[in-house]
Amino acid sequence: MFSSNIVQLAIKELRGLVRDPVMLILILFSFTVSVYTNATSAPETLNRASIAIVDEDQSPLSGRIATSFYPPYFMPPQMITVSEMDRRMDSGLDTFALDIPPNFQRDLLSGKSPVIQLNVDATRTSQAFTGGGYIQSIVSGEVSEFLQRYRTNAAPQIDLSLRSRFNPEVNKGWVNALNGIINNITMLSIILAGAALIREREHGTIEHLLVMPVTPFEIMVSKIGAMGLVVFVASAFSLLVVVRGLLEIPLYGSLALFFLGAALQLFAATSLGIFLATVAGTMPQFGLLLMLVLLPIQVLSGAMTPRESMPEIVQKIMLVAPDTHFVMLAQAVLFRGAGLDVVWPQLLALALIGPVLFFYSLRRFRAFLK
Repeated sequence: MFSSNIVQLAIKELRGLVRDPVMLILILFSFTVSVYTNATSAPETLNRASIAIVDEDQSPLSGRIATSFYPPYFMPPQMITVSEMDRRMDSGLDTFALDIPPNFQRDLLSGKSPVIQLNVDATRTSQAFTGGGYIQSIVSGEVSEFLQRYRTNAAPQIDLSLRSRFNPEVNKGWVNALNGIINNITMLSIILAGAALIREREHGTIEHLLVMPVTPFEIMVSKIGAMGLVVFVASAFSLLVVVRGLLEIPLYGSLALFFLGAALQLFAATSLGIFLATVAGTMPQFGLLLMLVLLPIQVLSGAMTPRESMPEIVQKIMLVAPDTHFVMLAQAVLFRGAGLDVVWPQLLALALIGPVLFFYSLRRFRAFLK
């Protein structure tokens, strides 16, 4: 009878989710389109930056400089006039505007030190910071080669041999795709579990459950099990079909070990979602509370910024959050191919945090039903 009640309630939750098109679209988008765009979107480093050049010198050297900017770092330069430079920068058409002054080549050959002006749109922070150094290096290289009359690459005294492990191409898309799945597992499990409870209250069906021969424990377990199963299946589909199939990103570690950690994380996160729903009571309040809880968890868990770069006190505080241990486990398994001998502390932490959140949420849930 006990297990039958939970199964029947879980089926009811799944039927309710199927009748909610907004939630279905959110799940589908988060584990397909969102993961794909995270992997294929432009990285934070310089990529196809727009540059315009004002060539007031019209010399062989200025021509060499104008033709030295190539994709993928820069788009083909736009040759403009001085009067167009400010207007185009104000309109946001150009991130960089390079002004080569008149008589630049003549002054350079005569021993003078002419100055080239580079205007940068600093509102595009990542490109502005990186691109300025790229442009300075390109212009300096072209000027040096022109003065020396030949192209040379001095051999360094020390040769640094680089070996990139786990991501030989240093492809940021690999990391972004897997981090997207990791973050979506936590986000969707909290949202779906909390929304399932609030939907019962807003639709008035929570009173129907109270008069049925079921306990609060069975109701809560059914919601956690149903919503956790949905996220688990969606994340498995995203990992196997979108990441490994469509994006052709290699997965080095044991998928069984990752899914074990994901199951423990889902248990903890759905329990947290139930707790937040009992605190909020309505869907708008739940959305506001979710931003206050979910954003710090994801930012400080190590998925976006390495934990080692955070203050030590923040690192210690975040050890009580299940997301921190799940991120450590998932990155170790999926990125570096770690085994059980490496990630067992994270599995143990998730196995301890999950029941604590569950029983504390169950206590709140019982008070919520009264």
